[in-house]
Amino acid sequence: MTPGARVSAAIEVLDAIAEGLAAEQALTRWARQSRFAGSKDRAAVRDHVFDVMRQRRTAAHFGQGEDGRALMIGLLHAQGADLDSLFTGEGHAPAPLTAEEQSFPPAPEDRAVRLNLPDWLLPHFDAALGEGAEATARALQSRAPICLRVNSAKIDVAKAQVMLAESGVETLPNSLADTALTVTEGARRVRNAPAFTEGYVELQDAASQAVVAALPGGGQVLDYCAGGGGKALALAMDPARRITAHDIDPRRMSDLPPRAARAGAEITLADTARAKAQAPYDLVLCDAPCSGSGAWRRAAEGKWTLTQTRLDELTRIQDHILDDAAALVGPKGVLAYATCSLLRVENEDRVEAFLARHPGWRVVEMQRFDVTAEGDGFFAAQLTRD
Repeated sequence: MTPGARVSAAIEVLDAIAEGLAAEQALTRWARQSRFAGSKDRAAVRDHVFDVMRQRRTAAHFGQGEDGRALMIGLLHAQGADLDSLFTGEGHAPAPLTAEEQSFPPAPEDRAVRLNLPDWLLPHFDAALGEGAEATARALQSRAPICLRVNSAKIDVAKAQVMLAESGVETLPNSLADTALTVTEGARRVRNAPAFTEGYVELQDAASQAVVAALPGGGQVLDYCAGGGGKALALAMDPARRITAHDIDPRRMSDLPPRAARAGAEITLADTARAKAQAPYDLVLCDAPCSGSGAWRRAAEGKWTLTQTRLDELTRIQDHILDDAAALVGPKGVLAYATCSLLRVENEDRVEAFLARHPGWRVVEMQRFDVTAEGDGFFAAQLTRD
Protein backbone atom coordinates (compact mmCIF):
# COMPACT_ATOMS: atom_id res chain seq x y z
CA MET A 1 0.00 0.00 0.00
CA THR A 2 1.14 3.53 -0.72
CA PRO A 3 1.19 6.13 2.06
CA GLY A 4 -1.91 7.70 0.51
CA ALA A 5 -3.72 4.35 0.46
CA ARG A 6 -2.93 3.90 4.13
CA VAL A 7 -4.52 7.27 4.84
CA SER A 8 -7.62 6.20 2.90
CA ALA A 9 -7.81 3.03 4.94
CA ALA A 10 -7.54 5.00 8.19
CA ILE A 11 -10.37 7.26 7.01
CA GLU A 12 -12.51 4.17 6.37
CA VAL A 13 -11.79 2.80 9.85
CA LEU A 14 -12.51 6.14 11.53
CA ASP A 15 -15.85 6.37 9.74
CA ALA A 16 -16.70 2.86 10.96
CA ILE A 17 -15.89 3.93 14.52
CA ALA A 18 -18.18 6.96 14.10
CA GLU A 19 -20.96 4.56 13.10
CA GLY A 20 -20.64 2.74 16.41
CA LEU A 21 -17.92 0.12 16.06
CA ALA A 22 -15.24 -0.07 18.74
CA ALA A 23 -11.80 0.89 17.43
CA GLU A 24 -10.41 -2.65 17.65
CA GLN A 25 -13.49 -4.07 15.93
CA ALA A 26 -13.25 -1.53 13.13
CA LEU A 27 -9.56 -2.26 12.60
CA THR A 28 -10.15 -6.02 12.63
CA ARG A 29 -12.99 -5.73 10.11
CA TRP A 30 -10.88 -3.62 7.79
CA ALA A 31 -7.95 -6.05 8.04
CA ARG A 32 -10.19 -9.03 7.21
CA GLN A 33 -11.57 -7.20 4.20
CA SER A 34 -8.08 -6.12 3.07
CA ARG A 35 -6.10 -9.33 2.74
CA PHE A 36 -3.71 -7.51 0.39
CA ALA A 37 -2.46 -5.36 3.30
CA GLY A 38 0.86 -6.50 4.75
CA SER A 39 1.89 -6.29 8.39
CA LYS A 40 3.56 -2.90 7.88
CA ASP A 41 0.42 -1.58 6.18
CA ARG A 42 -1.80 -2.78 9.04
CA ALA A 43 0.57 -1.24 11.58
CA ALA A 44 0.62 2.10 9.74
CA VAL A 45 -3.18 2.24 9.49
CA ARG A 46 -3.46 1.37 13.17
CA ASP A 47 -1.01 4.13 14.09
CA HIS A 48 -3.02 6.68 12.09
CA VAL A 49 -6.27 5.65 13.77
CA PHE A 50 -4.90 5.72 17.29
CA ASP A 51 -3.06 8.99 16.72
CA VAL A 52 -6.44 10.49 15.82
CA MET A 53 -8.06 8.94 18.89
CA ARG A 54 -5.40 10.47 21.13
CA GLN A 55 -5.74 13.90 19.51
CA ARG A 56 -9.32 13.85 18.34
CA ARG A 57 -10.30 17.40 19.32
CA THR A 58 -7.32 19.12 17.73
CA ALA A 59 -7.66 16.88 14.67
CA ALA A 60 -11.31 17.91 14.35
CA HIS A 61 -10.35 21.56 14.88
CA PHE A 62 -7.73 21.68 12.14
CA GLY A 63 -9.71 19.38 9.84
CA GLN A 64 -12.89 21.40 10.42
CA GLY A 65 -15.06 18.33 10.82
CA GLU A 66 -15.71 15.05 12.61
CA ASP A 67 -15.75 12.52 9.77
CA GLY A 68 -12.77 10.32 8.99
CA ARG A 69 -11.45 12.50 6.18
CA ALA A 70 -11.58 15.69 8.24
CA LEU A 71 -9.94 14.00 11.21
CA MET A 72 -7.08 12.63 9.11
CA ILE A 73 -6.56 16.00 7.41
CA GLY A 74 -6.45 17.72 10.79
CA LEU A 75 -4.12 15.15 12.32
CA LEU A 76 -1.66 15.17 9.41
CA HIS A 77 -1.68 18.97 9.29
CA ALA A 78 -0.86 19.09 13.01
CA GLN A 79 1.94 16.57 12.40
CA GLY A 80 3.40 18.73 9.62
CA ALA A 81 2.83 16.10 6.92
CA ASP A 82 2.91 16.91 3.19
CA LEU A 83 -0.81 16.65 2.53
CA ASP A 84 -0.54 17.22 -1.22
CA SER A 85 1.59 14.09 -1.58
CA LEU A 86 -0.95 11.98 0.35
CA PHE A 87 -4.25 13.38 -0.96
CA THR A 88 -3.62 12.90 -4.68
CA GLY A 89 -6.71 10.98 -5.77
CA GLU A 90 -4.43 8.56 -7.60
CA GLY A 91 -4.79 4.84 -7.10
CA HIS A 92 -6.29 4.29 -3.67
CA ALA A 93 -5.22 7.66 -2.23
CA PRO A 94 -7.93 10.05 -1.01
CA ALA A 95 -9.09 12.89 -3.25
CA PRO A 96 -7.07 16.13 -3.28
CA LEU A 97 -7.88 18.75 -0.69
CA THR A 98 -10.44 21.37 -1.62
CA ALA A 99 -9.72 25.05 -1.21
CA GLU A 100 -11.85 25.06 1.95
CA GLU A 101 -9.94 22.10 3.40
CA GLN A 102 -6.66 23.91 2.76
CA SER A 103 -7.81 26.97 4.74
CA PHE A 104 -6.60 25.74 8.10
CA PRO A 105 -7.77 27.65 11.18
CA PRO A 106 -5.27 29.00 13.70
CA ALA A 107 -4.27 26.92 16.70
CA PRO A 108 -7.17 26.35 19.11
CA GLU A 109 -7.50 28.66 22.08
CA ASP A 110 -9.97 26.54 24.03
CA ARG A 111 -8.02 24.73 26.76
CA ALA A 112 -9.93 21.45 26.60
CA VAL A 113 -9.47 21.34 22.82
CA ARG A 114 -5.74 22.03 23.13
CA LEU A 115 -5.40 19.30 25.74
CA ASN A 116 -7.63 16.86 23.85
CA LEU A 117 -9.97 16.23 26.75
CA PRO A 118 -13.77 16.28 27.00
CA ASP A 119 -14.95 19.50 28.62
CA TRP A 120 -16.48 17.71 31.62
CA LEU A 121 -13.26 15.83 32.37
CA LEU A 122 -10.96 18.85 32.57
CA PRO A 123 -11.98 19.79 36.16
CA HIS A 124 -11.21 16.21 37.25
CA PHE A 125 -7.71 16.50 35.77
CA ASP A 126 -7.14 19.83 37.51
CA ALA A 127 -8.40 18.47 40.84
CA ALA A 128 -6.20 15.39 40.68
CA LEU A 129 -3.05 16.75 39.06
CA GLY A 130 -2.96 20.46 39.82
CA GLU A 131 -0.14 22.17 37.98
CA GLY A 132 0.73 18.87 36.29
CA ALA A 133 -2.66 18.56 34.57
CA GLU A 134 -1.59 20.15 31.28
CA ALA A 135 1.67 18.24 31.01
CA THR A 136 -0.15 14.97 31.72
CA ALA A 137 -2.87 15.69 29.15
CA ARG A 138 -0.20 16.45 26.55
CA ALA A 139 1.67 13.26 27.44
CA LEU A 140 -1.51 11.27 26.79
CA GLN A 141 -1.47 12.54 23.20
CA SER A 142 1.73 10.63 22.39
CA ARG A 143 2.32 6.93 21.87
CA ALA A 144 3.02 4.76 24.89
CA PRO A 145 6.32 2.94 25.44
CA ILE A 146 6.46 -0.81 24.92
CA CYS A 147 7.66 -2.32 28.19
CA LEU A 148 8.68 -5.83 29.13
CA ARG A 149 8.95 -7.54 32.49
CA VAL A 150 11.90 -9.88 32.85
CA ASN A 151 10.93 -13.13 34.56
CA SER A 152 13.59 -13.03 37.26
CA ALA A 153 12.70 -16.57 38.30
CA LYS A 154 14.16 -17.79 34.99
CA ILE A 155 16.71 -15.22 33.79
CA ASP A 156 18.44 -12.00 34.81
CA VAL A 157 17.90 -8.68 33.05
CA ALA A 158 21.22 -8.56 31.20
CA LYS A 159 20.81 -12.06 29.77
CA ALA A 160 17.24 -11.28 28.77
CA GLN A 161 18.45 -8.24 26.85
CA VAL A 162 20.99 -10.35 24.98
CA MET A 163 18.36 -12.98 24.19
CA LEU A 164 15.97 -10.33 22.90
CA ALA A 165 18.68 -8.68 20.81
CA GLU A 166 19.29 -12.00 19.05
CA SER A 167 15.71 -11.72 17.81
CA GLY A 168 16.12 -8.10 16.69
CA VAL A 169 14.49 -6.60 19.79
CA GLU A 170 16.62 -3.84 21.32
CA THR A 171 15.89 -2.70 24.88
CA LEU A 172 17.04 -0.37 27.61
CA PRO A 173 16.63 -0.74 31.39
CA ASN A 174 13.62 1.15 32.72
CA SER A 175 14.12 3.07 35.96
CA LEU A 176 10.62 2.38 37.30
CA ALA A 177 11.33 -1.25 38.18
CA ASP A 178 14.38 -3.50 38.38
CA THR A 179 12.69 -6.05 36.13
CA ALA A 180 11.50 -3.54 33.52
CA LEU A 181 12.86 -3.04 30.02
CA THR A 182 11.76 -0.46 27.46
CA VAL A 183 11.77 -1.67 23.86
CA THR A 184 13.62 0.79 21.64
CA GLU A 185 13.64 -1.19 18.39
CA GLY A 186 11.84 -4.24 17.02
CA ALA A 187 8.66 -3.97 19.10
CA ARG A 188 6.66 -5.94 16.55
CA ARG A 189 9.12 -8.83 16.83
CA VAL A 190 8.54 -9.35 20.56
CA ARG A 191 5.66 -11.84 20.39
CA ASN A 192 7.59 -14.19 18.10
CA ALA A 193 10.88 -13.89 19.97
CA PRO A 194 11.97 -17.01 21.94
CA ALA A 195 12.49 -14.79 25.00
CA PHE A 196 8.72 -14.16 24.95
CA THR A 197 7.40 -17.52 23.71
CA GLU A 198 9.52 -19.40 26.25
CA GLY A 199 8.45 -17.25 29.20
CA TYR A 200 11.61 -15.26 29.89
CA VAL A 201 9.83 -11.93 29.40
CA GLU A 202 6.23 -10.71 29.50
CA LEU A 203 4.63 -7.56 28.15
CA GLN A 204 3.81 -5.37 31.16
CA ASP A 205 3.90 -1.64 31.73
CA ALA A 206 6.81 -0.55 33.92
CA ALA A 207 4.63 1.40 36.38
CA SER A 208 2.46 -1.68 36.79
CA GLN A 209 5.61 -3.63 37.59
CA ALA A 210 6.62 -1.00 40.14
CA VAL A 211 3.26 -1.34 41.90
CA VAL A 212 3.86 -5.08 42.36
CA ALA A 213 7.52 -4.61 43.33
CA ALA A 214 6.48 -2.40 46.26
CA LEU A 215 4.23 -5.08 47.79
CA PRO A 216 5.36 -7.21 50.74
CA GLY A 217 6.91 -10.55 49.82
CA GLY A 218 6.00 -14.09 50.79
CA GLY A 219 2.82 -15.45 52.29
CA GLN A 220 -0.58 -16.33 50.90
CA VAL A 221 -1.61 -13.81 48.25
CA LEU A 222 -4.92 -13.14 46.51
CA ASP A 223 -5.04 -11.17 43.27
CA TYR A 224 -8.69 -10.25 43.72
CA CYS A 225 -9.31 -8.56 40.33
CA ALA A 226 -6.86 -10.61 38.29
CA GLY A 227 -8.21 -10.01 34.78
CA GLY A 228 -5.64 -11.34 32.32
CA GLY A 229 -3.26 -12.05 35.18
CA GLY A 230 -0.33 -9.74 34.49
CA LYS A 231 0.10 -8.76 38.13
CA ALA A 232 -0.48 -12.32 39.35
CA LEU A 233 2.38 -13.46 37.12
CA ALA A 234 4.60 -10.67 38.45
CA LEU A 235 3.69 -11.58 42.04
CA ALA A 236 4.60 -15.20 41.32
CA MET A 237 8.24 -14.28 40.64
CA ASP A 238 8.66 -14.46 44.42
CA PRO A 239 8.83 -18.22 45.13
CA ALA A 240 7.86 -17.61 48.77
CA ARG A 241 4.40 -16.43 47.72
CA ARG A 242 1.41 -18.73 47.21
CA ILE A 243 -0.70 -17.02 44.57
CA THR A 244 -4.44 -17.30 44.07
CA ALA A 245 -6.04 -15.41 41.17
CA HIS A 246 -9.71 -14.42 41.24
CA ASP A 247 -11.94 -12.38 38.97
CA ILE A 248 -15.67 -11.74 39.14
CA ASP A 249 -15.75 -12.91 35.50
CA PRO A 250 -13.59 -16.05 35.34
CA ARG A 251 -13.49 -15.84 31.53
CA ARG A 252 -11.08 -12.94 31.84
CA MET A 253 -8.55 -15.36 33.34
CA SER A 254 -8.81 -17.91 30.52
CA ASP A 255 -5.32 -17.12 29.20
CA LEU A 256 -3.69 -17.18 32.63
CA PRO A 257 -2.99 -20.95 32.92
CA PRO A 258 -0.99 -21.15 29.66
CA ARG A 259 0.80 -17.90 30.51
CA ALA A 260 1.69 -19.25 33.95
CA ALA A 261 2.92 -22.53 32.43
CA ARG A 262 5.09 -20.60 29.99
CA ALA A 263 6.55 -18.54 32.84
CA GLY A 264 7.03 -21.55 35.13
CA ALA A 265 4.72 -19.97 37.71
CA GLU A 266 2.29 -21.70 40.06
CA ILE A 267 -1.00 -19.83 40.27
CA THR A 268 -4.29 -21.20 41.57
CA LEU A 269 -7.46 -19.94 39.91
CA ALA A 270 -10.45 -19.51 42.20
CA ASP A 271 -14.06 -18.48 41.88
CA THR A 272 -15.53 -16.18 44.52
CA ALA A 273 -16.62 -18.98 46.84
CA ARG A 274 -13.21 -20.66 46.77
CA ALA A 275 -11.35 -17.36 47.17
CA LYS A 276 -13.36 -16.62 50.31
CA ALA A 277 -12.93 -20.16 51.64
CA GLN A 278 -9.14 -19.86 51.44
CA ALA A 279 -9.06 -16.63 53.50
CA PRO A 280 -7.38 -15.11 55.41
CA TYR A 281 -4.60 -13.86 53.14
CA ASP A 282 -1.37 -12.09 53.98
CA LEU A 283 -1.86 -9.84 50.97
CA VAL A 284 -4.95 -9.05 48.91
CA LEU A 285 -4.33 -6.99 45.78
CA CYS A 286 -7.28 -5.13 44.27
CA ASP A 287 -6.32 -3.86 40.83
CA ALA A 288 -9.78 -2.39 40.50
CA PRO A 289 -11.80 -1.64 37.38
CA CYS A 290 -11.33 2.04 36.61
CA SER A 291 -11.47 4.72 33.93
CA GLY A 292 -8.08 3.59 32.62
CA SER A 293 -7.13 7.25 32.27
CA GLY A 294 -3.48 6.60 33.08
CA ALA A 295 -3.29 4.25 30.09
CA TRP A 296 -5.23 6.30 27.55
CA ARG A 297 -2.18 6.41 25.30
CA ARG A 298 -2.79 2.69 24.72
CA ALA A 299 -6.60 2.77 24.74
CA ALA A 300 -7.40 6.31 23.66
CA GLU A 301 -11.00 5.47 22.84
CA GLY A 302 -11.72 5.40 26.57
CA LYS A 303 -11.07 9.11 26.82
CA TRP A 304 -14.09 9.82 24.62
CA THR A 305 -16.45 7.08 25.79
CA LEU A 306 -16.11 7.75 29.53
CA THR A 307 -19.00 9.73 31.01
CA GLN A 308 -19.65 11.22 34.43
CA THR A 309 -22.36 8.59 34.94
CA ARG A 310 -19.90 5.78 34.20
CA LEU A 311 -17.26 7.36 36.43
CA ASP A 312 -19.77 7.50 39.30
CA GLU A 313 -20.59 3.84 38.68
CA LEU A 314 -16.91 2.92 38.75
CA THR A 315 -16.36 4.61 42.11
CA ARG A 316 -19.26 2.61 43.58
CA ILE A 317 -17.72 -0.60 42.19
CA GLN A 318 -14.33 0.33 43.64
CA ASP A 319 -15.86 0.90 47.09
CA HIS A 320 -17.66 -2.43 46.92
CA ILE A 321 -14.47 -4.27 45.93
CA LEU A 322 -12.48 -2.74 48.78
CA ASP A 323 -15.17 -3.62 51.32
CA ASP A 324 -15.34 -7.24 50.13
CA ALA A 325 -11.57 -7.64 49.87
CA ALA A 326 -10.93 -6.20 53.35
CA ALA A 327 -12.84 -9.10 54.88
CA LEU A 328 -10.36 -11.53 53.32
CA VAL A 329 -7.22 -9.92 54.78
CA GLY A 330 -5.58 -11.55 57.79
CA PRO A 331 -5.14 -9.62 61.08
CA LYS A 332 -1.63 -8.49 60.15
CA GLY A 333 -2.13 -8.62 56.41
CA VAL A 334 -2.05 -5.91 53.75
CA LEU A 335 -4.87 -4.70 51.52
CA ALA A 336 -3.39 -3.19 48.35
CA TYR A 337 -5.53 -0.98 46.13
CA ALA A 338 -4.36 -0.05 42.64
CA THR A 339 -5.77 1.62 39.54
CA CYS A 340 -4.40 2.76 36.22
CA SER A 341 -6.36 5.97 36.76
CA LEU A 342 -5.16 9.54 37.11
CA LEU A 343 -8.35 10.79 38.75
CA ARG A 344 -8.50 11.61 42.43
CA VAL A 345 -12.11 10.42 42.68
CA GLU A 346 -10.92 6.90 41.82
CA ASN A 347 -7.78 7.00 43.92
CA GLU A 348 -7.21 9.07 47.06
CA ASP A 349 -10.93 9.69 47.50
CA ARG A 350 -11.65 5.96 47.46
CA VAL A 351 -8.97 5.28 50.07
CA GLU A 352 -10.32 8.08 52.29
CA ALA A 353 -13.87 6.76 51.90
CA PHE A 354 -12.71 3.26 52.84
CA LEU A 355 -10.98 4.51 55.97
CA ALA A 356 -14.12 6.40 56.95
CA ARG A 357 -16.18 3.22 56.60
CA HIS A 358 -13.61 1.00 58.33
CA PRO A 359 -12.19 2.48 61.54
CA GLY A 360 -9.02 0.71 62.64
CA TRP A 361 -7.40 0.65 59.20
CA ARG A 362 -4.56 2.96 58.16
CA VAL A 363 -2.48 3.74 55.09
CA VAL A 364 0.99 2.22 55.07
CA GLU A 365 2.08 3.58 51.70
CA MET A 366 0.47 5.57 48.89
CA GLN A 367 2.06 6.47 45.58
CA ARG A 368 1.19 7.97 42.21
CA PHE A 369 3.01 7.27 38.96
CA ASP A 370 2.90 9.99 36.31
CA VAL A 371 2.42 9.40 32.60
CA THR A 372 5.99 9.47 31.31
CA ALA A 373 8.22 8.12 28.56
CA GLU A 374 8.88 5.14 30.85
CA GLY A 375 5.39 4.13 31.90
CA ASP A 376 1.68 4.75 32.32
CA GLY A 377 -0.11 6.62 35.04
CA PHE A 378 -0.86 4.47 38.09
CA PHE A 379 -2.01 4.82 41.67
CA ALA A 380 -1.30 2.41 44.50
CA ALA A 381 -2.07 2.34 48.21
CA GLN A 382 -1.30 -0.24 50.86
CA LEU A 383 -3.50 -0.45 53.96
CA THR A 384 -3.40 -2.52 57.11
CA ARG A 385 -5.21 -2.72 60.43
CA ASP A 386 -3.88 -0.85 63.44
